[in-house]
Amino acid sequence: MSLLLVGHWNGSSDPAAQDERAQYLSALQEALPHEEWLLQPPTDPAQAARVEVAIVANPPAGSLQGLPQLKLIQSVWAGVDKLLNDATLPSAVPLARMVDPAMNEAMVHTALWAVLSLHRRFFELQAQQREGVWHALKYRRASEWRVLVLGLGELGGRVARALAGQGYAVSGWSTRELTLPGVACSHGEDALAWELASANTVVNLLPLTLATRDFFDARRLAQFKKGSTLVNLARGAHVVEVDLLAALDSGQIGHAVLDVFQQEPLPSEHRFWTHPQVTVLPHTAAQTDARTAAAVVAANVLAVRAGRPLLHEVQRQRGY
Repeated sequence: MSLLLVGHWNGSSDPAAQDERAQYLSALQEALPHEEWLLQPPTDPAQAARVEVAIVANPPAGSLQGLPQLKLIQSVWAGVDKLLNDATLPSAVPLARMVDPAMNEAMVHTALWAVLSLHRRFFELQAQQREGVWHALKYRRASEWRVLVLGLGELGGRVARALAGQGYAVSGWSTRELTLPGVACSHGEDALAWELASANTVVNLLPLTLATRDFFDARRLAQFKKGSTLVNLARGAHVVEVDLLAALDSGQIGHAVLDVFQQEPLPSEHRFWTHPQVTVLPHTAAQTDARTAAAVVAANVLAVRAGRPLLHEVQRQRGY
């Protein structure tokens, strides 16, 4: 049987995309040395009938049709919203998302950097440097800086615990009831309104679902404490960008650190590039490491063949 490696890089002439695929292929072949690999969608029924596992990275819609022996769709990306929006995705085939230890660590580092920079006013000091201004800014103790982490899954939970370990007053909110040691957890719309009104920094790590799309609209941003800050490390579709710009212009939101956007790459004319209260990252908060991701993929390939439970199987009705 064959393993199909297919993604956004298929058919792309972009050297970076091709280099990414080469890295994944090398790491996967090392982790699964005895497998037969197919690097393009099958071209005939006999070839299609040999595909047992599809390992995917944001593949074009329709890429996984016509594979009668398919037993597993394994994403190498943490987010699976685009896959779930593909009406042709085989509904009976288990789908697993990527939970990569190296990516988790990188996300924690980025969240710590963003919260530290906002709390200690480093972005303001950077702006002073550009103006040649020498002026020390006062800041509060970490224990006086309230951080709200939205989404307490694998990434959000790690980020919340890491921030609490640095002495911040950390709350966590999720769409369903959860508990997390050392973090004050809540759920539900009423609790969210209170948490938003109390936080100095909101870190978004929610999954993207129908319920969370356009989550940060004018109504939600008005619930923030005036002058508080937003760190979006999840999905661009969580934010209504025109509403966020209006909130930044009015001072309702004091600063936004944004790693993800409605359109990527971010268009050169977009106001986020030049807005003095916005820090733009080019979707680099946390990148999957092909080496550690390959070990996760290999474990699931072996699991599906042995009839064992999968790691990080997606609950399609929940959207993650």
